[in-house]
Amino acid sequence: MDKSERIVIIGAGVFGLSTAFHLAEQGYRSVTVLDRSMPPVPDGSSNDISRVIRFDYGDDVYARIGKEAFDLWKTPDFKEAFHQTPCLWVCQDDTPEQPVQPNSREYSRKTKDVLTAMGQEWHAVTTAQQAKARFPELSGPLGPGFDAFYNTEAGWADAGMGVARMAARCISAGVSFQTGPNGQVTDFVKAADGTVTAVRTANGSRVEGDRFIAATGAWTAGLIPAWNSMIAAAQIVGYLRLTPEEMVQLKDMPIYFNFSTGFFCFPPHDGSGYLKVACHSYGYTVSSPSASSQIVSSPPGGSVSSRADFIPVEGTERLLAGVREILPQLAPRGFERVGLCWYNDTEMGDFIFDYHPEHRNLFIATGGSGHAYKFLPVIGKYIVGSLQRSLPRDLLEKWKFPTQFRGAANGEPFKGDGSRGGPERRELTDEEKHRYQSALLAASMRQSKL
Repeated sequence: MDKSERIVIIGAGVFGLSTAFHLAEQGYRSVTVLDRSMPPVPDGSSNDISRVIRFDYGDDVYARIGKEAFDLWKTPDFKEAFHQTPCLWVCQDDTPEQPVQPNSREYSRKTKDVLTAMGQEWHAVTTAQQAKARFPELSGPLGPGFDAFYNTEAGWADAGMGVARMAARCISAGVSFQTGPNGQVTDFVKAADGTVTAVRTANGSRVEGDRFIAATGAWTAGLIPAWNSMIAAAQIVGYLRLTPEEMVQLKDMPIYFNFSTGFFCFPPHDGSGYLKVACHSYGYTVSSPSASSQIVSSPPGGSVSSRADFIPVEGTERLLAGVREILPQLAPRGFERVGLCWYNDTEMGDFIFDYHPEHRNLFIATGGSGHAYKFLPVIGKYIVGSLQRSLPRDLLEKWKFPTQFRGAANGEPFKGDGSRGGPERRELTDEEKHRYQSALLAASMRQSKL
């Protein structure tokens, strides 16, 4: 690749920023990032108070790259945003409140096998009593049929801070940013042979380039012909306000992640006073016809806004059921706020780092599938390697653009890698969509007054 060519990156999340930084670090002289907002983008999946940092995977590729990233999180460039703490990985039996992922125990076994093969320690916790002896902050029953392991080489990152610091590193390295209407991409300008020559933005202007990288997360299928290779799904998140005394009492609790139900919980967040809980599940869709007549799910609205205070009623119940299993004394007070976090899912949770089959200079970097944030320090190196086609063949194959779902129902075959739990993915009802839109409007109005 010619290092003087104009590279335009659409999207200032984890994939876009890490790619921009690694391109600049390798000497590419014209790298421009476009987005609706300077990062961290308020409603992007890379922005929040916390994200899990771990290399506990049932897939050895992500485990190895996760370990590489974990080591970098502890270095001066990233450690300001990183908090090391144990992570407890749980499997349990089915309950009326919490339907479970039937393959969760198999995924847990594979994860332990991968860690062992890497020479990494993990610690078995086979009963709830053992878990409470090791982590006395966990006061609940911890679910029937409890079986778990924990890893002390884990932690969490202040997500917004980590992204902001990476954006600052990009600027220092010479990366340019265009934001607001100038950076909100609405379409691609293409030549007769499919080559992309420019992007159009919300204010009607054009940004020309030689090579384009779509790192647009859950918005990707609304911008490019995605061929059912991905589906945008909204996941539930809840924030519970703690007292100063509870912040102290729970400060040493682990990250709790239940493979069987999808429920997970972070330690208290000092800056906000929140206990954050969520579900790594199949989520909710909001579907509409695209320009290509394909039905796609995507986050509603075009302009940037704060995350709306809305999740379906059943989502609140799922989160509270998880709280009752680990910290039942907190469940009666409920959540101060809730939200939907948008994943861009692929069939097995693999990333897509490849050129689009119909547009030879349009590179796709997406498919975070709810587990990409931890790779912020290093993933750009692998995206650039894919862009240059210099990675080993097995990685190029793993992250190639899927074409086998073209013509299939949108997202129909996507069941994940076994690490998710909870009910099947479903479309929000009309009533839920109305409530969601109202909450989005309220969030936008609050933001405009700031």
